[in-house]
Amino acid sequence: MWRFVAFIAVVLALGAAPATAQNRFFVVNHSGQQIDEIYVSSSRLQEWGPDILGASVLPAGNQLWVTPSFTDCVLDVRVVYQGGRTDDRMAVNACSISRLSFGSGGGGVAQAPGAGAGAVIGGGPSRAPAVLGNPSFVFINGSGVVIREIYASMDARGGWGVDRLGANTLGPGGQIDIPLPPGMGCHTDLRVVFMNGAASVRRGLETCTINALNWR
Repeated sequence: MWRFVAFIAVVLALGAAPATAQNRFFVVNHSGQQIDEIYVSSSRLQEWGPDILGASVLPAGNQLWVTPSFTDCVLDVRVVYQGGRTDDRMAVNACSISRLSFGSGGGGVAQAPGAGAGAVIGGGPSRAPAVLGNPSFVFINGSGVVIREIYASMDARGGWGVDRLGANTLGPGGQIDIPLPPGMGCHTDLRVVFMNGAASVRRGLETCTINALNWR
């Protein structure tokens, strides 16, 4: 009899266990290019971790169901296209979306649950509508080295504009507000110059759906 009671207690305990975070979502490739690598990391970490595609690729128009091995909701996602170009989505709340699109077709918009999740790697979903919002964000130096210049532009082809740091520098872990004009679009080009003169550029970052960008 006591064994039966113990068994019931175990079943009830398991049933009462809290549900894990629902940070599962589709990465959708609307870029028109093949994606060779995908990295998903908690925003609180400095390292990207392994390429979740492994030996596979994500062709244009296809999608991949992402199931992180951790329960954090706020994630950073990086894709590497064929040829080496990278595209980042930083501080994404993966617990409130079902899809995260890369490329001009999807506009980088994260769709809310209920937008309709499709099948694992297969036909591409309908394109997400463009979102006009406030592209301003907080820039966080997650590179581990000192940054001496930061440039942000809605379209750097017309010029980078002023250095957002001015006479200051930004040490590892430091942060600075990057104000951008609302209603002008959501894609931002960034250029960072480190103390040794090395520069890094990322174009087309979708900043309307994030509050902070962790530069690594």
